[in-house]
Amino acid sequence: MKVLHIIASPRDDSSNSLKISTEFLQALMEQHDEVEVDVINLFNEELPSVAGNNIETKYTLMMGQPIERSHIESWRRIESLIEHFVAADIYLLTTPMWNFSIPYALKYYIDCVVQPGYLFTYTDLGQPVPLVLGKKMICVTTRGGDYSPGGPMHAYDFQEPYLRTIFGFVGITDIQFVNVQPTDVNLELREAAMTHAIEVVREIAKSSIAESSPSIEATDIPVGLKPQPINK
Repeated sequence: MKVLHIIASPRDDSSNSLKISTEFLQALMEQHDEVEVDVINLFNEELPSVAGNNIETKYTLMMGQPIERSHIESWRRIESLIEHFVAADIYLLTTPMWNFSIPYALKYYIDCVVQPGYLFTYTDLGQPVPLVLGKKMICVTTRGGDYSPGGPMHAYDFQEPYLRTIFGFVGITDIQFVNVQPTDVNLELREAAMTHAIEVVREIAKSSIAESSPSIEATDIPVGLKPQPINK
């Protein structure tokens, strides 16, 4: 079982969201012997630029055209991130809420990996087809305020709806959110939220989250869909 832990917090050991995710991973490894955890810390990662040759390649792919050979070397960095992403069975996403949404590093990562012909494609009629199927995702988020459904701040939550939409678009629809909130109102409420979240993630680790489909190897970008370079 391969777990890709995507960390979108710059606070390292001070991160409240990371403390909860660590509890989840510990509980998961207590329940299952064959757990392989790979980590990508987005604030420590030099992500490839989605500009220049790479943005031209993206639009080339969206039009269903082959890649220019002069763009291959640059595009290969994007492909490496995609291969790393699709190799996982389970995704653990650790992220705070920033300005009602997600940190810029996470948005940058998503913009790198969500590419046509790799994570999704289109039919001849222009209908999107997801390609990342049979995966599960746990999203551990921390929020300074309380954005719970029914509360006065719920309408400002653009974090969970966006993450459900973008990952659902590529085929990851089995997503569980653990929203730790509020963490900035006072210490008592933060500690209560943290304690409850630890209980929740440990229960998730014991549940069917581990009943995942076989791994897709990193070299197995969906057959027949990986774009080919122009032969010149």
